[in-house]
Amino acid sequence: MIFDRHANLKYKYGSRNFWSRGSFVDTVGKNAKMIQEYIQNQLEDDLASEGIAEYPNNFALLNKLMHALFIAGDDDGNIPEWKENLEKYDAEITALGERIMKYCPDQNIRLEATARLAFNHCEMGRKEKGRRIYESLPSAEFCKENQMWWSLTDNEKLPYLRKKIKRDYEALRSSIWLLANSSCISDEQSIVVINKVWELEKIVYDNAITPDGWGAAKLQLDIAKLFARLDNNLAALEHLKIGATAARLFDRRPEEQTFSSILLGDITARKIDFETSDTRTLCEIMRDKWLLSPEFDKLRDTGEFKEIIEILY
Repeated sequence: MIFDRHANLKYKYGSRNFWSRGSFVDTVGKNAKMIQEYIQNQLEDDLASEGIAEYPNNFALLNKLMHALFIAGDDDGNIPEWKENLEKYDAEITALGERIMKYCPDQNIRLEATARLAFNHCEMGRKEKGRRIYESLPSAEFCKENQMWWSLTDNEKLPYLRKKIKRDYEALRSSIWLLANSSCISDEQSIVVINKVWELEKIVYDNAITPDGWGAAKLQLDIAKLFARLDNNLAALEHLKIGATAARLFDRRPEEQTFSSILLGDITARKIDFETSDTRTLCEIMRDKWLLSPEFDKLRDTGEFKEIIEILY
């Protein structure tokens, strides 16, 4: 996986908030929930060392503990103490990651903790150390998802292929978005690149309506920034309005939506599938954070911009 500080691209590849997408309450049940509550209430400074002492061989739990300490430093998670937490939990995150890397027999847990540890090193200014850890990870070319085809029975092949297409689509979509936001190409080129995301989406979803996603709003905001930097204020406002409407739809999405396409088959999108450490609605995040970007300063006094703000209430 690739991490960049808050993306799926700020969704799939990004940030400490990426690690909060799953529920704490899974294989380790009540103990993981207890850890989450401790982190949220900031009750213990030496939580990690206590966790190791009490559960020295429960690597699933230690991984959850590492995860909880890690997302406590998420700048996009509406956590007032996030900056202090970065420094406060750095040593504990490192200790937990190294312990899991060295001793955990479960390959999936070990690789997850390894990637998280590498990202933490990079974010804390230790890029060389982070890179060495990243380079120790196995190549995607030989992962089970890319190799299993030859062992499948006939009735396993269709679900396998559709799952693989979905995973590969999400990876390609995120990489395209990363290119657009990387500052490696010009703003004009970035606009062309972002439009490829929509073109790809139409191919995968058969031009049908796609699930109301967090990314639908963020994508529009990113392209609005590009147009604003190019002084195309009309296009910037148009995309901001589309993004605000998408944020409103996301916050009001039903508990469950069903879609279908030839490539993906039947898709069920559940409201509970998307969780982050930020408890604010997407409208609040867009209004109180994203729209504060300096690119939009020249638009703030326009009637169109004020109408966009109203959509978000």
